[in-house]
Amino acid sequence: MIDVIVVGGGPTGLMLAGELRLAGVRVVVLERSPEPSERSRGRGLHTRSVEMMDQRGLLERFLAAGDKFRVGGFFGGIHKPWPDSLDTAHPYGLTVPQQATERLLDERAVELGAEIRRGCEVVGLSQDEDGVTVGLADGTRLRSRYLVGCDGGRSAVRKLLGVGFPGEPSTVETLLGDMEATADPATIAAVVDEVRKTQLRFGAVPDVDGHRGVYRIVVPAAGVAEDRTAPTLEEFRQQLRAFAGTDFGVHSPRWLSRFGNATRQAERYRVGRALLAGDAAHIHPPTGGQGLNLGVQDAFNLGWKLAAEVNGWAPQGLLDSYHAERHAVGAAVLDNTRAQITLMGTDPGAIALRELLSKLMDFEEVNRYVTGMITAVGVRYDFGEGPDLLGRRLRDVPLERGRLYELMHEGRGLLLDGSGRLSVAGWADRVDHVVDRSEELDVPAVLLRPDGHVAWVGEDQQDLLGPLARWFGTPVA
Repeated sequence: MIDVIVVGGGPTGLMLAGELRLAGVRVVVLERSPEPSERSRGRGLHTRSVEMMDQRGLLERFLAAGDKFRVGGFFGGIHKPWPDSLDTAHPYGLTVPQQATERLLDERAVELGAEIRRGCEVVGLSQDEDGVTVGLADGTRLRSRYLVGCDGGRSAVRKLLGVGFPGEPSTVETLLGDMEATADPATIAAVVDEVRKTQLRFGAVPDVDGHRGVYRIVVPAAGVAEDRTAPTLEEFRQQLRAFAGTDFGVHSPRWLSRFGNATRQAERYRVGRALLAGDAAHIHPPTGGQGLNLGVQDAFNLGWKLAAEVNGWAPQGLLDSYHAERHAVGAAVLDNTRAQITLMGTDPGAIALRELLSKLMDFEEVNRYVTGMITAVGVRYDFGEGPDLLGRRLRDVPLERGRLYELMHEGRGLLLDGSGRLSVAGWADRVDHVVDRSEELDVPAVLLRPDGHVAWVGEDQQDLLGPLARWFGTPVA
């Protein structure tokens, strides 16, 4: 029997596969498409995702594949300078084509021993108290102990589980595509600057993903398409002329698509032995570039918990904490994208509201809050009463003998002990104990979960035992 079947080989599913393999879980990824996609809808990693790649020793690969950017308060089309005091050692994002992100995560998962099966479409699913049975379109049946649907906004897994997906349908739609243009680049840039003074859902990014002469065109659609079919090049030309007075001579499209502002979230992220992550659990407009990031962060939260369940040491309620923590984060992202769509409107009220928020974001504290929200460094899980650090992820602090994130590559818990008087006896198979200090950390010791969130702060051994048991199960003699 397979330990975990992951349905969907996009960034979320591949990130999850790597996390599960770190803990020795046998994982098979089922991807419907026979070949990797050449499209790059998502084009960036925000700060928290950059941190995660560093925590797993992958950052150098991503740095080689992308370019750093620093835009603070990237909210509703409002650009501000990067805030000086954002709580991170990685004060930047990375412009990385989604296809490169998928390639790097695929390579990582395979290196660790994951099996990626392409051309496998899931059409049936049932479960019992011992596992999950999956039916494929070719008649094949597979059996696993657990299953995770990472198969996108139209998730077959979510539908087969009967999980509700409440929210709002699209009321506006935007055309998106990569194509060449005959117009002079300076002319295109000047026209885009002028149009964006009133229409923020318009743009033309040159040399997209390193392809010289290829533009990523974004333009409002004439209406909301009921059939969701890909737009034609002529639709792009018509809408460009409607908003810019010119179609820039666009031709030779690489790919064309459309997206709306539909906002929906799965009612439950877990049904027995089946779970949902990424777009299968939530869809929202791409404003702020949060979609891909939210998905891989779901996987980072879920991976170690599901592995603990498979490996038999998960304490009661650990796997359920995935829904408790990530559903709340997803709901918050849906709300901020709803707000951004409102801000990007063209009516006088939206324009006035955008001008007001832009002025407020000139205050460092407001800019820091908004940037922390979009980049997910502001996420804090509810672990109960305690110090401000409790429930937050810890930035990569320098230590006397290295740096924090270098200690987290294996995906285990970590007790960073500046006192040298503590112990993880009984949990050493799940938690590393490192005696070291950081001048940037003004607490004696912290217990970190494998995802880097602070589970305990203190210096008393007896006080430490409760959090160790809560997050890492029963100690072994």
